[in-house]
Amino acid sequence: MTSPTLPARVVLLAGPSGSGKSSLAARTGLPVLRLDDFYKEGDDPTLPLVPGSADIDWDSVRSWDADAAVAAIVELCRTGRTAVPVYSIATSSRVDAEAMEIGRAPLFLAEGIFAADIVARCRELGVMADALCLRGRPSTTFRRRLARDLREGRKSVPFLLRRGWRLMRAERAIVSRQAALGAHPCDKREALGRIAASAAGERLTPSLTPRLTPRGERDAGRAAESTSAAGRTGNPT
Repeated sequence: MTSPTLPARVVLLAGPSGSGKSSLAARTGLPVLRLDDFYKEGDDPTLPLVPGSADIDWDSVRSWDADAAVAAIVELCRTGRTAVPVYSIATSSRVDAEAMEIGRAPLFLAEGIFAADIVARCRELGVMADALCLRGRPSTTFRRRLARDLREGRKSVPFLLRRGWRLMRAERAIVSRQAALGAHPCDKREALGRIAASAAGERLTPSLTPRLTPRGERDAGRAAESTSAAGRTGNPT
């Protein structure tokens, strides 16, 4: 029995913090669901800590409400509208809620560092058009992330420096993990091409997905082994 065709589908846009997800999403002109707005609040007793530290691990998927994010995506695909929280990273709290509507758009983006963690669920629910993981140079990502976080006053300077150094060392492991979860690793140019293909209703075949070179496979294996020690998951966009 075939499932009914939904009015809209989603492209999940993952990648390390500072990889340029938000800016790329804005360039597409498509409606964008900010997955960072589904973080748990700072007083939530289930928030994880960075091992060996008193810092909350905002780069762990356990700091994020995946169920609420998936529910919002499904509702947007089925009805074209949903209610979403407005989250302040600076205060680690939900400060408001707002309605999001995509109108008659057949495609929208859901971007955030935990997007890859819901690939399997979105695929099973039949709402996913594609899943991408932006990747680049860790040093470039570090500089971009730090400049953004300082400009927006997201956290204290010592926290941002500790987090930034930790994420730069873990970046390759983060990309490898998100790829293993089903998000296709690519640069911005390829991401834009795949999003355009999804908007045109094209189905991407395995032949359009580059294979890792032997060196890349070795790097991915080493990165996967170090993920649990270096960072376990993704990070705020």
